[in-house]
Amino acid sequence: MRLVILDNYDLASEWAAKYICNRIIQFKPGQDRYFTLGLPTGSTPLGCYKKLIEYHKNGDLSFKYVKTFNMDEYVGLPRNHPESYHSYMWNNFFKHIDIDPNNAHILDGNAADLQAECDAFEKKIKEAGGIDLFVGGIGPDGHIAFNEPGSSLVSRTRLKTLAMDTILANAKYFDGDLSKVPTMALTVGVGTVMDAREVMILITGAHKAFALYKAIEEGVNHMWTVSAFQQHPRTIFVCDEDATLELRVKTVKYFKGLMHVHNKLVDPLYSMKEGN
Repeated sequence: MRLVILDNYDLASEWAAKYICNRIIQFKPGQDRYFTLGLPTGSTPLGCYKKLIEYHKNGDLSFKYVKTFNMDEYVGLPRNHPESYHSYMWNNFFKHIDIDPNNAHILDGNAADLQAECDAFEKKIKEAGGIDLFVGGIGPDGHIAFNEPGSSLVSRTRLKTLAMDTILANAKYFDGDLSKVPTMALTVGVGTVMDAREVMILITGAHKAFALYKAIEEGVNHMWTVSAFQQHPRTIFVCDEDATLELRVKTVKYFKGLMHVHNKLVDPLYSMKEGN
C-alpha cells in the first residue's frame, strides 16, 4: 500500500491526474487494446477531472481507446436530472474529452429490472478484460462507492439502501431538502473494486481524517469498507495534509519519507504528442 501526502487539495488532485495520465500512456492503448478505468463521482474527484481535461486539451492525453465504468448511480432519479451521476460525469468530464460515449458505462438507476442491470454491468467489466485502474473516493464514514458500513467486503454490483449519513451529506446537492435525496442506489461492490488490477483512492479534507485513520491504521473491518483495500496488492491512497490529522505522527513521517519514490510515478509527466 502507498500513501501519498500532498500539501493541499489542488496538489493532491494534480498528483492523481498525473498518475492516471501516465498509467494510460504507459499502457499504450489502441484499437485492440483498451485501457479500462473505474471512476467516482462527488466533490473530491472534480479537481482531478479538471486536470485530466487540461491534459487532453493540451494534446497530451487521449481517451479514444479508454473504457470507463462508473461506481454508482441513484435509483429513480431521471437520467437528465442535474444531480444524476450521468449528468455529473458528462458535465464535469466526458463532454470535455474525446471518449466514445459507447465506452463510458454508467449504471441505469431507472432500469426495469435493477438486479439484471447490476449483473449486466459486472458482465461488461469482465468482457472489457477487467479494470486496469479503479479510482475511488470515500465518505466520512469510510464507505467506498455506496458500500455503506456493514457491507460485505466481497460484495458485487447490487442495489443498496443509503445510510442516513450519506443522505445528509448528499442533501447539499438537492437544495438541502432531505425529501428530494434518493434513498437507494446501484453500486459496484467492494469485491468488484478489489478485482481491479490497481486501485487509487482520493481522500481530502479534515472531515475524512478519521476515515483515513480507520482505512490504514486499524484492521480490515466491514464497518469501514475502505479498509478492505489493505488487502489489495496495488492500492494508492492520495490525500492532503488535512486528511492525515488523525494519523499517528510516525505514520505520516514514514510515508512522507517515501515521497521522493512516489513522485517518480508522476514525474516526468508523459505525453501522447509526437516525440514525447
